[in-house]
Amino acid sequence: MELKNRIVMPAMHLGYTQGGEVTDRLIDFYALRAKGGVGLIIVGTCSIADDAGGMPGMISLEDDKYIPGLERLAEAIRLGGAKCAAQIVHQGASVHSAFIGGREAVSASAIATTMTREKPRALELEEIPWIQDKYAQAALRVKEAGFDAVEILGGYLPAQFLSPLSNLREDAYGGSLAGRMRFGLEVAGKVRQAVGADFPVLMRLSGNEFVKGGFTREEVMIFASELEKAGIDLLNITGGRHETHVPQISMFVPRGAFVYLARGIKSAVSIPVLASNRINNPVDAEEILRNGWADLVAMGRAQVADPELANKARAGRSDLIYHCIGCNQGCIDHGFRLQPVACLINPRSGLEGEYEPAPAPNPKKVIVIGGGPAGMKAACTAAERGHEVTLIEKRDRLGGQLLLNRLIPGRKEMLTGIQDLINNLENLDVKILLGQEADRQFVKEVAPDAVVIATGAKPIMPDLPGIEGENVVHAWDLLEGKGRVGKKVVVIGGNAVGLETALYLCHLGTLSPEVFHFLVVHRAEPIESLLELLNKGDKEVTVVEMAGKLGQDIGPSSRWTVRSELKRLGCNIQKDTRATGITPEGVEMESADGPGFIPADTIVIAAGSRSDNKLAHDLEGLFPELHTIGDAKEPRNALHAIREGFFAGLEV
Repeated sequence: MELKNRIVMPAMHLGYTQGGEVTDRLIDFYALRAKGGVGLIIVGTCSIADDAGGMPGMISLEDDKYIPGLERLAEAIRLGGAKCAAQIVHQGASVHSAFIGGREAVSASAIATTMTREKPRALELEEIPWIQDKYAQAALRVKEAGFDAVEILGGYLPAQFLSPLSNLREDAYGGSLAGRMRFGLEVAGKVRQAVGADFPVLMRLSGNEFVKGGFTREEVMIFASELEKAGIDLLNITGGRHETHVPQISMFVPRGAFVYLARGIKSAVSIPVLASNRINNPVDAEEILRNGWADLVAMGRAQVADPELANKARAGRSDLIYHCIGCNQGCIDHGFRLQPVACLINPRSGLEGEYEPAPAPNPKKVIVIGGGPAGMKAACTAAERGHEVTLIEKRDRLGGQLLLNRLIPGRKEMLTGIQDLINNLENLDVKILLGQEADRQFVKEVAPDAVVIATGAKPIMPDLPGIEGENVVHAWDLLEGKGRVGKKVVVIGGNAVGLETALYLCHLGTLSPEVFHFLVVHRAEPIESLLELLNKGDKEVTVVEMAGKLGQDIGPSSRWTVRSELKRLGCNIQKDTRATGITPEGVEMESADGPGFIPADTIVIAAGSRSDNKLAHDLEGLFPELHTIGDAKEPRNALHAIREGFFAGLEV
């Protein structure tokens, strides 16, 4: 199989199917990515049996009746200029009984997963060949549907056999590494036999389980070598599993963090190796290839965010790529909520057949007031359609609340999202006015045909005795680099802003990655001392939250990472605790234990925000078109703000 380039769009659960059938929505999504210039698209995940898939909206390969829909999908991808594969899966213990009619999930052993918290049934010895045959039958359907290759997902059930944590068997499929590898190797062999010698068979593997007591990188290298002998043509290397404590694909993960796993596998095999996870930039991808660390690069969510990524890179316009920022808000978080995948960066994702920035029949003079994410997206979309657009921002820079992420550890990819919008605004010749206050008189003098109000939100200052004190600072001001804090700090508010501000404060005084690396390499201190300096800053931080849960406005895929980081750094969290007053010495509070007091040098307020929509009311009725979007309409997250900006740009 010859590819036109080494960019691969790996399989991902999108939730765009109904009853296992391929839909027009799914076809429209992949057809646009194929036209965007990618070399290979792997469709998936595709369930091999009615009890093999743990999420609604999966593509099914359990019966021949699904082949016609898959044929349409394969043809659409091929017409777009890309090769196509389909990924086949049995999720084993990760299948919740609610999704398979109340039946028990099956696995290597009866070990519950943290995903479902249900104990699966251990497969009987005589059942194993039957499930392996299901893989082979599904692979044959992939071939019959006209795909160019098939990929076996080596995670889930094969990994549950491979891992000593989930495989306690004492028969030929357990015990030693040879026994634990047997299931996956036999699956590979049966798939190879079913599709024949000339049809490419790929396998996606975790290069390290990243769970104490699980399978190791060294074991996977041995497994990979044996898979090559069993007939696998390419290995797609990812990291970890759902239960790992190591973040996998959020913005907390450095770009290309797991490429070293692919590099290790490549040293153990002669077949091509595909590097995956947090590769969102063609420059980084090119470096991986140039250095010989992998033969291909997976850029999955990168092409959800920008279907034209490959074409832009080929044309030398990487500066116009809308990069995936690893926020997880529309993709992973939607998956956890059993919702179809969306994208913060690309509001059209999953809606390709419904919405297109078509040329405006009557170009208009449009002004967008507010240079946050909603306003910038509205300006870009309107300009793409041919309108004459002016973007007005009262501050001296664009970005709005996204700029608050500049100082928060693990959140700086948000700044990439800002820069991408700025690059596209400039390319579209949008007139940008910075430092310009737009009031009623100013807008009347400009005399636009349409006005988009994206003036954002203002922070809420709660009605607390002593809140005007000199020891009080708002979280937004602190994250903008204003003000100083003392050694003991109390953050009032355990929402996203409060927790992320606490994260910033807890990191103050810790060793930076560069300094840590320098000191380790030169053995300047005992490793235990360096780890202590890495994990402990010089601030004593307490978060006070009146609710019983923290970070409820943070997506589930990121919330645990933030909380884990705060715990690592020694942050004191007090839930079900209400601040009742502020004094020069600290915070008066009340909890289930009664009134109390927390000494503090500085109190940081993170009590939410309210819409800044005065201008929208002032302009009401003055213009034929007036759109209010983003936080100016109602405070929410950036996904909703950018989506409203996109739709406003389509409507003007």
